[in-house]
Amino acid sequence: MKHNLLAIDASTEALSLALHFNGQTYRHFEVCPQQHSQKILPEIEQLLTQANCQLAELDGIVFGRGPGSFTGVRISVAIAQGLAFSAKLQLVGVSTLEAMALQAVHQFKVSEVLSGIDARMGEIYLARYQVSSEGILTLVGDEIVCAPEDVERFDKPTVAVGTAWQAYPELAQSNNLDVKEAITLPDASYMLELGDKAFSQGLSVDAAHAQPHYVRDTVTWKKLPGRE
Repeated sequence: MKHNLLAIDASTEALSLALHFNGQTYRHFEVCPQQHSQKILPEIEQLLTQANCQLAELDGIVFGRGPGSFTGVRISVAIAQGLAFSAKLQLVGVSTLEAMALQAVHQFKVSEVLSGIDARMGEIYLARYQVSSEGILTLVGDEIVCAPEDVERFDKPTVAVGTAWQAYPELAQSNNLDVKEAITLPDASYMLELGDKAFSQGLSVDAAHAQPHYVRDTVTWKKLPGRE
């Protein structure tokens, strides 16, 4: 990696943080639903202390821009913006779905991945990725939100990652999916790699211009009882 970066993601049940500084990577990954806002700043401070790093020494901050929990995505963006303002750093937002797809490519050496996150309310956040002939992970089509019955069926077994397939296990067989249960939630370690590439391409933005990506129309957002 070319840049010293902090990556933060609170968009799902997991609080995931990763710090790359002076050639070393430090990480924190914890499944802690509805505790992100209390834990995120102390855990970031712990990573910086571990690396003997001051925030202002970094080249930038990477944040999980969604899709995911409406509240969780807002936490990711707000914390990233606050830290970036305080240390005068640039930001890059990366997709939670793409981070899981990249992890699958690294761990399972596959060239096609279907990433899905349980969006609640009977829907799934979904994106399909392929590795190009140049070895670049590429989004096929768009990130979407859809009903489980609208998930496409593949002609050959296709690796699938994310919480969607635990929420709707019947889709694995009916849609010819090879579900990798080792990857259910986004890991900020892989957001570091995506963010590093974006910074190298000059795609970073000022804190004021950092944007979440909800996919779902937030005007119609409703919570189900007891679910985030």
